[in-house]
Amino acid sequence: MAFERLGKANAPRQLFSTTPAQRVALARQQFFEEGVRPSGLVGEAVIQSWLRCTRTHSDRQRIVPFDAVTPSRLHATLARNRELLEVARQELASMESALAGTDCRVILTDGEGVVVHVTQQPAAAHQPVLRKTARVGVNISERIVGTTAPGIVATTGQACTVDGAEHYFDVLSQMQCAAAPIRDVTGRLAGVLDITMEARRFGFDAASMVGLYATIIENRLLQAQSRDHLILRFQASLTLLGTPMEALAGVAPDGTIAWLNGAGARLIGRLPEDAGERDVESMLGHDLASLLRLGRREAAQPIRLASGLGVWVQARLKAADGADFRHAVAMPGETLQVLPIEPATAMKAAAAEGVSEPVASNLMQAEAPHGETLREYSRKLIEEALVAQGGNVSQAARQLGVSRGTLYRRLRGWREEDGKGAPLPAAG
Repeated sequence: MAFERLGKANAPRQLFSTTPAQRVALARQQFFEEGVRPSGLVGEAVIQSWLRCTRTHSDRQRIVPFDAVTPSRLHATLARNRELLEVARQELASMESALAGTDCRVILTDGEGVVVHVTQQPAAAHQPVLRKTARVGVNISERIVGTTAPGIVATTGQACTVDGAEHYFDVLSQMQCAAAPIRDVTGRLAGVLDITMEARRFGFDAASMVGLYATIIENRLLQAQSRDHLILRFQASLTLLGTPMEALAGVAPDGTIAWLNGAGARLIGRLPEDAGERDVESMLGHDLASLLRLGRREAAQPIRLASGLGVWVQARLKAADGADFRHAVAMPGETLQVLPIEPATAMKAAAAEGVSEPVASNLMQAEAPHGETLREYSRKLIEEALVAQGGNVSQAARQLGVSRGTLYRRLRGWREEDGKGAPLPAAG
């Protein structure tokens, strides 16, 4: 079979003597007629999309269906993406205003490729395909309409541009599109932002423009979804704070980094797969209490990350009262009296310290001394767990249901307060 030869190395022909349109035509000939991988003629993202499409769509000349999803599914889709649409509204309007003098259409899809927003101005008569596709509810995923920029992004999560005959179906050969992903706090694809034009070429860098606006929308979405996080804004240059180039991180009350935006991941490294290894102190070089104190200052402050890189940082506590964070770190001047400790109150205190419910339940059997603070009580819980585990921090952390980093922060803080220089217990 011809496609079995696609993995073999073949030097592209006429690579430097052809126009972009001629190179794509040569790539299609090599790929679809000769079964040769057209490396160097079109991007790898397009080649991979063509490979996927050949397994799903056998006839490249057929009419592509641009039918909208059912009303019930559209209603559910719009409801599910209400938050995305809300945070994107301002940037979508800004994009459409900037592109008003062009024939471009701004399209926003959900993570599955269903259009949830499109430029309201209808497509012109010389844009027959856009008149069919640029409608809310139309599914433009790769499995429906073949190779397109938003289809590739919805499949791979990577930004891309698809130009003219790079589209899989012949009917789309007059289209130009550039798309970029928008992710949520879980790291999943929340939507795809796309700029599309028909019958003309972009007269500007569409990829850069769509990437810029997708970043702004993603940053807004991440902050909107961080209802119980400490939000950090940081960058090596102070002038970049408050711009699309600022790094963002969401810190959970347990002292772990819940999410990073793209700039944040580039500055401090991508989040480990294991949530237990996302301790804020090991990744940022500062404990949770220090970061919370930054939140009391309006102006950005200079700090040095664990890597040694100096950055400017601002912290903002999204939670209304910040109680979860203050409980977690027992901030100085905010000691919380919880005694006499009743069982229900003690359970809540243990939960605020990250202690698992079964362990807390066992430890609550003995009544704590009158006047004991949450800070003192949590220290007793940890010390008892360490004794039970022979000083092994990892095992004690598992017993208590907290991360090893959280336990180390507590132990380091107590050692400094007590003025002792003894080494910390073994990690295990």
